[in-house]
Amino acid sequence: MPRNGAKTFYDILGVAGNASPDDLRKAWLDLARKHHPDKTGGNKGSEEKLKVINEAYDTLKRPEKRRQYDEMLSGSFETGVPRGARAADEASPHDGSDGRGYFEFDADYGDLFGDLFSRNPQGRRRGPRPGRDIEAQVALSLKEAATGIKKSFRVPSSMPCQACSGSGAAPGTKPQQCPQCNGVGHVSGGGGSLFVMSQTCPMCRGRGEVIATPCPACRGAGHKTETRTLSIAIPAGVRDGTRLRLAGQGEPGDPGGPEGDLFVVVTVEEDKLFRRERNDILCEVPITFTQAALGDTVEVPTLQGNARLKIPAGTQTGAVLRMRGQGFPPLNGGHMGDQLVTVVVEVPSSVTHDQREAIRNIHETGSSDAYPKHHAFAQDLKRWCGGQHS
Repeated sequence: MPRNGAKTFYDILGVAGNASPDDLRKAWLDLARKHHPDKTGGNKGSEEKLKVINEAYDTLKRPEKRRQYDEMLSGSFETGVPRGARAADEASPHDGSDGRGYFEFDADYGDLFGDLFSRNPQGRRRGPRPGRDIEAQVALSLKEAATGIKKSFRVPSSMPCQACSGSGAAPGTKPQQCPQCNGVGHVSGGGGSLFVMSQTCPMCRGRGEVIATPCPACRGAGHKTETRTLSIAIPAGVRDGTRLRLAGQGEPGDPGGPEGDLFVVVTVEEDKLFRRERNDILCEVPITFTQAALGDTVEVPTLQGNARLKIPAGTQTGAVLRMRGQGFPPLNGGHMGDQLVTVVVEVPSSVTHDQREAIRNIHETGSSDAYPKHHAFAQDLKRWCGGQHS
């Protein structure tokens, strides 16, 4: 439970406690863009903020982790105080206990909930903690999403310290067994006769080892924050919001523990010419009055390059012409999409005297069959006006 004035994960993301998954993701994306190394020029402070933001989102986006975290915030685990904690609470009633038997746990909620109701945690040694999963963003144009591309991107992450090979101990030394937990990684206390409560050892933070002589390069952390440049092959047909997994490219775990994964979130930028609808591509193509009346073959853009499209004589504005196989490829099976071209007939905004006479002659000599919609409307209008005066 956070101390007075401490920020919760919801505060860090700037959302309410009942925020929806979409609200959480939108808040995370906004903050991730703001503090991304490409925007901040590799500012170390922003990189540290981004790590905290990613940690908050990583917890709240997972329903089970979020439920456990919410229970911690609401004080659902207020019964039972480990040995030594009650005496500390009585000696310092404002140290976070709130006078009701609360005590603060380590931030490792997985360890907390795994050990909370353990009847006999003594002697059970935890394995090395795995690394945390992280997320990064890659922006694509619509054409890149359609054809696939190999994309490079930068991501701030914690890397094993090369000076100490990730041990945290100064070169020539090694970690020693923790004297407080005797290498177990946790300390236990009685919460009554029903169960034994356990919390991560505050001295070694669950590692079971302490570092007598910290590595000067990483100050005993075993890792350093660096910005990595990675590449990923993005398959053709990805959609906006697609998440691609790079196994083992996340944060490093404790020494001997597995690395986390890196999830790359694809953002497909809007395009001036095209709009995607499932695997189909939609676009508008303007043609002249003459091309619409007489027919023509015009050049149109496609995701694969320019192509030629036949305009039938008498084409009306708003007509949709299909170009088969010119849309998006299927990402997970299915059929190749099509390109749907909406024709917009552009009437000349200015005409010469001779052109005006020619157009007037077309109008005067045209039969009702040449303008079926106009003729039908005129008949409907006549009937409507007649009904109004009856």
